[in-house]
Amino acid sequence: MHREMFLALSIRSFVIGLLLAPLLTLSMAGAQEATISDISIASSRDDLLLDFKVNDCFTPEMNKAIDSGIPITFNFLVRLYEIKDFQFDRKIVELLVTHEIRYDSLKKIYAVTLAEQHKVLEIGDFEKAKRVMCQITGVKVTDIRSLKRGHRYEVQAMAELNKIRLPFHLHYVFFFLSLWDFETDWHTIEFTY
Repeated sequence: MHREMFLALSIRSFVIGLLLAPLLTLSMAGAQEATISDISIASSRDDLLLDFKVNDCFTPEMNKAIDSGIPITFNFLVRLYEIKDFQFDRKIVELLVTHEIRYDSLKKIYAVTLAEQHKVLEIGDFEKAKRVMCQITGVKVTDIRSLKRGHRYEVQAMAELNKIRLPFHLHYVFFFLSLWDFETDWHTIEFTY
């Protein structure tokens, strides 16, 4: 009796999986992959600075979630290495920079928090708010005194959507949130100081 029930449940689960697979495949196939572009390094009198932007990181589902009041956070990870011949590269610094967007439906504005600048921008236009969210401008990577003249260095950068934490009883309702997670590949730029 238990064996027949187990077999019936297994067959039912398999059939449901077959029916849902095309829907998941279509949803994932339509998604664009987020990428990093326009990465550049500059230096001020005292600091090594990094700029880059992330492309194709917002999906229609994310836009709806933001407009519904769900805050979205992007994590930008940056690493600086000194390149060494015939040795392991030496890690100088590893940074985590966050940007958060939150819609205030009463004021009809998007509040974008830029952790690296310690400020919150209030923006009325959603497209502009998304551009600000995706752009890193003038992030201090390290103090210029930590670099040695004539040595080679490598900066690596990547971005990801901070995973949304929901109360356990809502996980089954919002299972689709995992379909719009993103994480870019690491993007690398080398330079000689």
